[in-house]
Amino acid sequence: MKILGISAFYHDAAAALIENGNIIAAAQEERFTRKKHDSSFPKNAIRYCLDHADLQIEDLDAIAFYDKPLLKFERLLETYYGFAPMGLRSFVMAIPIWLQEKMFLKRLIWNSLEEIQEFDKKKIKLLFPEHHLSHAASAFYSSSFKKAAILTLDGVGEWATASISSGEANKITIHKELKFPHSVGLLYSAFTYFLGFRVNSGEYKMMGLAPYGNPESEQFNSFVDIITSKLVDIKDDGSIKLNLSYFTYPVGLRMVDDRKWAKLFGIPKRLPEDKLDIGHCNLALAIQKVTEEIVIKMAREAKRITGAKNLCLAGGVALNCVANGKIYGLKEFDNIFIQPAAGDAGGALGAAQATYHIYFGKGRIDLKDKPDIMQGAYLGPDYSDLKIQKTARRLKAPFRLFQKTEELCEKVAHLIHQGKVVGWMQGRMEFGPRALGSRSILGDPTNPEMQRRLNLKIKHRESFRPFAPSVLAEDCNKYFKLETSSPYMLVAREVNEVIRLELPKDFGNLQVKEKLYSKRSLLPAITHVDFTARIQTVHKETNPKYWSLLQAFKKRTGYGVLINTSFNVRGEPIVCTPADAYRCFMRTEMDYLVINNFIFDKSEQPESNKTEIIEKFELD
Repeated sequence: MKILGISAFYHDAAAALIENGNIIAAAQEERFTRKKHDSSFPKNAIRYCLDHADLQIEDLDAIAFYDKPLLKFERLLETYYGFAPMGLRSFVMAIPIWLQEKMFLKRLIWNSLEEIQEFDKKKIKLLFPEHHLSHAASAFYSSSFKKAAILTLDGVGEWATASISSGEANKITIHKELKFPHSVGLLYSAFTYFLGFRVNSGEYKMMGLAPYGNPESEQFNSFVDIITSKLVDIKDDGSIKLNLSYFTYPVGLRMVDDRKWAKLFGIPKRLPEDKLDIGHCNLALAIQKVTEEIVIKMAREAKRITGAKNLCLAGGVALNCVANGKIYGLKEFDNIFIQPAAGDAGGALGAAQATYHIYFGKGRIDLKDKPDIMQGAYLGPDYSDLKIQKTARRLKAPFRLFQKTEELCEKVAHLIHQGKVVGWMQGRMEFGPRALGSRSILGDPTNPEMQRRLNLKIKHRESFRPFAPSVLAEDCNKYFKLETSSPYMLVAREVNEVIRLELPKDFGNLQVKEKLYSKRSLLPAITHVDFTARIQTVHKETNPKYWSLLQAFKKRTGYGVLINTSFNVRGEPIVCTPADAYRCFMRTEMDYLVINNFIFDKSEQPESNKTEIIEKFELD
């Protein structure tokens, strides 16, 4: 049985194809269109999924869209009615779009699919599982658990903003839901907006900024008190009630009333690119701590309701790796699985899985001791040596081809140890927001200048943002306080004391740049200012080539760890094709590009290909 899942029209549109419960292909539309967080109907992603499986649309048994548009429209109308006459301008802007497009989504989907290829729609079922069910399905059915509690958290689906469910065999039962407008995801996004970052993409920046705050300062504690006394009432079960007099997102064009918040916190709304000071850092830390408190209480409530030993997480808030790390630290669950495409892109996969297991009643597949069915999240396109050679020939780009992977890895490990920055493109592209050693930029974590160089010269992004380590799975506990695997880079945990260095005595009161440039560990480029790291454990079974590179680097340096950041520049999606990779390589100060077993040396590339290097990149 073949089912295509689709997510679209909000952000991070994607397509996923499953066959008899196995994931065949999945990809976000942004990777093909080169528009970050592209929300348009995922024609390119669908074409890729069908081509990869050598299928036609008529070969499908069903197509599933990741939410119910009529329920969303109901929420829109009820919200505007409840807040009237507020929000008239927003209402006038939103309703025509709904009436022209989203009210007739079924017709829009059929018409968009017909632009891909002709087919007889009478032969295919078109189904609409609810948004949070799609999230829950993407986590539970992708895990190896026969029974589990399922926690989903995001901004909002139709009405639900969070849910607690239980999964057993091929069934999912929803026990509790938090309803709009009360939402931990939207609460977090409101602070993202106030601190000058872009909603629905800048939340991870705020998470990275938070550790620069001072948890012992009077200002931080004051901010926490203001949030919990004025903005949000947190119940023992993790449910929340927002004071809506401070929020404008239900019917407005902005998240909050800027002047009200400025008066409340004593600092003005930060504009994008404004200098970051300790007040911004303390506010980011305050909302991060409050969010962690909410998420932990929800996880404990899921445990109380279900009694489950295992926990599955999905929804955009499940990408908050610091909060995830705190759940791991509770040790109240034996095992935790977090869907690597936890946001709306993963909803496409969950919609297909919910259709297969719930609508059609099909059983789970036998994983045969595999940790999950995500295949390392390597579910996107890959490219042959012939394709790479054709791209190089068209660009007149010289390269060196290694016949043996072992020799390639030894060479690349040597280059990284020399302080070179390497673009690394191998095999199938990752599904989800994280680069996991298939579309990555790599560097030496022992080099104290590497974080600054990668941020300013390669990624062209804010200097405060941390970089994640990829570590050999078998060596993880040598460096990090993590007792389980973390293959999808979704858990932040502390580095071990044995590699830590002593901080200045007044560290908590230092400014952002002073904290950033204080050497914190023997792996300074991947150790954040709070001694944490967002860890990816690399397993020989799922990515043997990347594992071999880490082994080669360990043999040379003693450390089975590399800096791993996504292969893209600020404001652009992760690269997909060899041409994307080469273009990114030539626009930055990367030293080498490795695609399959081909190495491109920047110093040997034609001058005409270097003219695309630019200084200003789009905000992300």
